[in-house]
Amino acid sequence: MKKNIAVLVSGGGSNLQSLIDSQKNTYFQGEIKLVISNNKNAYGLERAKQNQIPAFYINKQEYPQNEDYDQQILKLLKEYQIDLIVLAGYLKYVTPILIDAYKNKIMNIHPALLPAFGGKNFYGMKVHQALYERGAKISGATVHFVDAGQDTGPIIVQESIPLDQNWQPEDIQKAVLKVEHKILPLAVKYFCENRLTVEKTRVYIKDKSE
Repeated sequence: MKKNIAVLVSGGGSNLQSLIDSQKNTYFQGEIKLVISNNKNAYGLERAKQNQIPAFYINKQEYPQNEDYDQQILKLLKEYQIDLIVLAGYLKYVTPILIDAYKNKIMNIHPALLPAFGGKNFYGMKVHQALYERGAKISGATVHFVDAGQDTGPIIVQESIPLDQNWQPEDIQKAVLKVEHKILPLAVKYFCENRLTVEKTRVYIKDKSE
C-alpha cells in the first residue's frame, strides 16, 4: 500500500524535484500528496503546481506563534491522510505539535555529515562556508528523523564525498546537492517499504528479504 507523503519547502525545492522524479520512476512506493511552504515565493510551490500536486503557502503573520502555525499544518496533514513528512530545505522550527503527532515520521535532509556541522545556524550555504573555513577534507549529506533538537534526530542515511582543496563554498554546495538528491529518495524508499526501525537514537534498516 502506497504511503502518502507531504513535503515542506522554503526555497527552490530541488530536493522536492528529486522526489517528484523518483515517484514518476516508481523508485519508491509512495505518492506526494501535498507541498507546504512558509515562503510564498518559494519555487518549490511552483514545482508542485507544475506536477499537479496540491500546494499551500501558510503565512507566518497570520499565525505568529510557532505552535499555532504547526497546528495549521497538522490540519492539512490530517486532511490529506499523510503518512510521512519530508523537510526538503524547510527553514522553520518544527514544534512538538508536529513531532509528537508524527514521531519518527518526519525526515530532514542536512547538507553535511551529522553530527558535524549541524545545529543552530548551520543551514544552507552557512554549512558549506564553515566546512571551507575549517579546511574539511570530506563532506556529504545526512537524512535523519526529526526530534525536539536541532539536527539531533536518529540518522537514517549518510553519504560522504571527498572535497577538492581548491573548491570554494559554492563548489562544495553543488557537489553535496548531488548527494542529497540521491539519498533523500533512498530514505523515503526505505520508509515506504517499512524497512526502518528506530531504537533509542539509532535507525536500523531491515534487509528487503526480512
